[in-house]
Amino acid sequence: MRITVDIDESDLDQLRKITGEKKKSPAVSRALSAFLHQHARDQFVGRALAGGTDYPLTNDELERRDWYEAR
Repeated sequence: MRITVDIDESDLDQLRKITGEKKKSPAVSRALSAFLHQHARDQFVGRALAGGTDYPLTNDELERRDWYEAR
C-alpha cells in the first residue's frame, strides 16, 4: 500500500543506518514492523505480569527456550 508521509530527512537517514537499508521504503517498512512487534511484546508482558495470561511454561523453561532460540 502506498502512502505519502512527511519525515525529517535526518531522521530518515538515521533510520536507514539503523536498519541497514539503502532505500527509504524498505527502511520505513522494517522500522514499522519492528515497532509493531515490540508493541505486541509489551502488551503480552503487561498481561503476563498482571496475571492476565494462562501461559503454561515456568520461568526456567522460558529462559531455556530464550537461550536456545538466541543461538
